[in-house]
Amino acid sequence: MVEDTLSKGVGSIHSDFELNIQTLCKTFSNMHDFKMKIFEIKERKIGIAFVDSITNKDIVNSRIINEIYKLDLSGTVLDLPIAHIKSTDNFKSIYSGILEGNVALFEENSNIAYLVDTGLFESRAILEPDSEKIIVGSHDGFVESLNKNVNLLRNRIRTPYLKNELLRVGEGEITTNVSILYVENIANPEVIKKVKDRISTIKLENNLTPGKLEEFIEDSSYSLFPQILETERPDRVTANLLDGRIAVLIEGSAMASIMPVTFFSFYQSPDDYNTRFILGSFLRAIRLISFFISISLPSIYIAIVSFHYEVLPYELVTNIKASLEYVPYPPVIEALIMQITLELLREAAIRLPSSMAQTVAIVGGLVIGTAIVEANLVSNTMIIVIAITAISSFTVPIFEMSSSIRLLSFPMIIAASLLGVVGIVTGFMFLMIHLVKLESFGAPYFAPLGPIRMTDLKDSLIRVPMWKMKSRPSTAQPIDQEQSTGKKGWVEDGE
Repeated sequence: MVEDTLSKGVGSIHSDFELNIQTLCKTFSNMHDFKMKIFEIKERKIGIAFVDSITNKDIVNSRIINEIYKLDLSGTVLDLPIAHIKSTDNFKSIYSGILEGNVALFEENSNIAYLVDTGLFESRAILEPDSEKIIVGSHDGFVESLNKNVNLLRNRIRTPYLKNELLRVGEGEITTNVSILYVENIANPEVIKKVKDRISTIKLENNLTPGKLEEFIEDSSYSLFPQILETERPDRVTANLLDGRIAVLIEGSAMASIMPVTFFSFYQSPDDYNTRFILGSFLRAIRLISFFISISLPSIYIAIVSFHYEVLPYELVTNIKASLEYVPYPPVIEALIMQITLELLREAAIRLPSSMAQTVAIVGGLVIGTAIVEANLVSNTMIIVIAITAISSFTVPIFEMSSSIRLLSFPMIIAASLLGVVGIVTGFMFLMIHLVKLESFGAPYFAPLGPIRMTDLKDSLIRVPMWKMKSRPSTAQPIDQEQSTGKKGWVEDGE
């Protein structure tokens, strides 16, 4: 057993102090920042082990080493005046703890070791996310530290009902800490159980990220529509938690995953609730209209030009015909060329440094747009159509939904080129059928329109005044507030 423990570096901690130290040093060999210190206090040996680069050395010196020298002969390491200390009897927990920035303590003639929380992981400052900027409201965002992200949420939801369950996801030595947050007396217990069950079954041998998490636990991996809302905004997560939803935070990621969600959740913005309801409703309506423009405007143009030009006024037909006269191929090829060119420009602007991205976008748009028209490769009208389509897709507050909409425009373009308006109508039929059938953790994705839920319409297509929002979405659990407020029923929305 002794040889097996030393060779594999796994298993239970041995009562032989020297064997424990050898096992630990063998496992962390060739690590320059691994430190092992052995102290002999009143004829008793105590060893501490930690990784220097991720450990707070001030805590190690002042609260651990200094206190070890104060232990009397009968005292144990557990008697140290340290708040965050826990015991373990296996090496696997020791290895995980050390690599999380903890200090491991061993004492002679004991098969129990102790872990002291001394983690020191650097993180960037709390700033507003670039991809989810708003005009009115808070301007902070999540960072890559799990504790800081939980702190941002607890600062907004100060109730003991805000639960934070920690899971370790992964196989082998590499695991990732995942926090599942929900408001206990609001969230649906069945949804909570479903989320925890799906996350606990993830088998992954490398670090977990929000994208990987989404692929493992979403209901339909082959759907273009995201069924989990990814956001960097604590205020958005707070509002969804108070609506009965569940948030998942991953160590090392600045994104929070919200579930279950509906199609309309991706078109809601914190600005909708930080301005008067008339303006908020107008802005949301504009975003929803942009959905139809983004996926159908190029296809409608192709259908009219190729099959149904008689619906246009004569003067407009003449202008369009003049712009198409010298273009050597049909409108569908024009649309595909421009859509792909636009995607190339967008991707280049994202990957380049910010100082160069704007230059590439402006120069690329102007130079390519002008040159491609003068070369008679694309008509002026098609340039206008694709430009309006691109602008419409950028109005979506959530990046993943915006990307999905841009992809949807391609099959709609092909359908319009084959069957005209009939192809567009057929495409929309299949799209609506898919949206109505889709679910997010058991919740209808296209609710409250499919199925119709009148009480939920107050915050979907438009936003009604806050004083009329007296019920949470149907995925939340009813709360009996008779004792606390004198009123029985639902509480007002967290938004």
